[in-house]
Amino acid sequence: MKEIDNSEKTNLHPRNLHRSRYDFELLIANCPELKSQVAINVHGIETIDFSNPVSVKLLNKALLRTYYDIKNWDIPKNYLCPPIPGRADYIHYLADLLSETNNGFIPQGSAVLGLDVGTGANLIYPILGNAVYDWNFVGTDIDEKAIENCSKIIEANPKLIDAISLQQQTESRFIFKNIITPEDRFTFTMCNPPFHSSAEDANQSTVRKVSNLNPKEKKKLDPVLNFGGHNAELWCEGGEIGFVTQMIYESAKFAMQCLWFTTLVSKRENLSSIYKTLNKVNAASIKTIDMAQGQKTSRIVAWTFLSESQQKSWKL
Repeated sequence: MKEIDNSEKTNLHPRNLHRSRYDFELLIANCPELKSQVAINVHGIETIDFSNPVSVKLLNKALLRTYYDIKNWDIPKNYLCPPIPGRADYIHYLADLLSETNNGFIPQGSAVLGLDVGTGANLIYPILGNAVYDWNFVGTDIDEKAIENCSKIIEANPKLIDAISLQQQTESRFIFKNIITPEDRFTFTMCNPPFHSSAEDANQSTVRKVSNLNPKEKKKLDPVLNFGGHNAELWCEGGEIGFVTQMIYESAKFAMQCLWFTTLVSKRENLSSIYKTLNKVNAASIKTIDMAQGQKTSRIVAWTFLSESQQKSWKL
């Protein structure tokens, strides 16, 4: 027998649309394909198998159609299928950050321009930021196939055409170089950096993650395919700390062209090194915003090179 679970995910941002349990009846009405993936668990509650990439992708399609007016969205096989509630939290916390220098009001509209570093094949941050706050975005990635898929998503959803542009980073060792031109002024940059330092490390982590979601998956030889994630999305030389350190040093070269540089930092033990690097490049202000989704904790580290008066004079 199906029961209704009214428990609220209080660790998500107060404006997050996904604090309540998924309304599968509504989601299936908007995305009938999802119905085949929904089952009632041992607690009598409707859910999906979150270790199954097909299930997760169809859930994302349903969420994007139902709450964000994205009619057509898809990703190629073996690319990251992001959990939308957690991605939405990053957007909402960014909005709060921007409101601090905008008299407490969240800036909305195309005057806000975000740079999404490593947008992947899913384009999820620009989609959510545009849907919720009407912001404009530039999405970048080193992966040509990912950029091509993002282009397909934009073309399939006409409301995104004027709001989101794409640029491939042609030199993988750089993050902002080749992307930010002398004329550019970004309100913020955002990034979900590669977490691991090697393919082997990424594979072992995926095995653990899939096994936690579904113990039966332990017997499978290639659980990476169940969870998704292309090489560039999951790992880079130096791992998270190496990527973020490079980002900080590059950000100093574009100090006056961006109000806030931000990135997710998954490993708390990396924070002290990140703060030291930010102090080396003379960041004027550094903020750490804690986030939590389910059992996972993460945080956004944000920094600016602008004084308080320069921040307040930035057009939002």
